[in-house]
Amino acid sequence: SISAQAAHLSAREVEVAILLAKGYINKEIADQLHISLTTVITHRKNIMDKLRARSLADIILYVVMNGLVDVGEL
Repeated sequence: SISAQAAHLSAREVEVAILLAKGYINKEIADQLHISLTTVITHRKNIMDKLRARSLADIILYVVMNGLVDVGEL
């Protein structure tokens, strides 16, 4: 599995990835992080590109494998 370092996710991208893994939708993430919906979508695209993720499941896997979120929280 790739480390957060290897993927070069920004701190904000990590936050967005964690919220996505927890099941939040783009709009909820935007509200929670006080950023625009467009910004969330951009972060999401960048996360997908950096992780070479094909789906949300890949993001969830990354977040869990790197210990960014406890499986119990999902």
